[in-house]
Amino acid sequence: MQYWYNVAKGIVQTDEDRGPGEDVLGPYDTPGEAARALDIARERTEKWDAEDRAWDDRGATSWDDEDLED
Repeated sequence: MQYWYNVAKGIVQTDEDRGPGEDVLGPYDTPGEAARALDIARERTEKWDAEDRAWDDRGATSWDDEDLED
């Protein structure tokens, strides 16, 4: 079974009672993980932001898709 965190209602839900897709985060393997959904999302965002800053600090530039095949 999968678990979801409904941000509109502030509750953990299962596949059986899950709210609309735009209102839920998940899926998670346990109710406890789903209950931590906002913390998990914040931690992931902070990690990705740090990775982006490191990328920028290295002077990396965006890639040019002109060289890619269609």
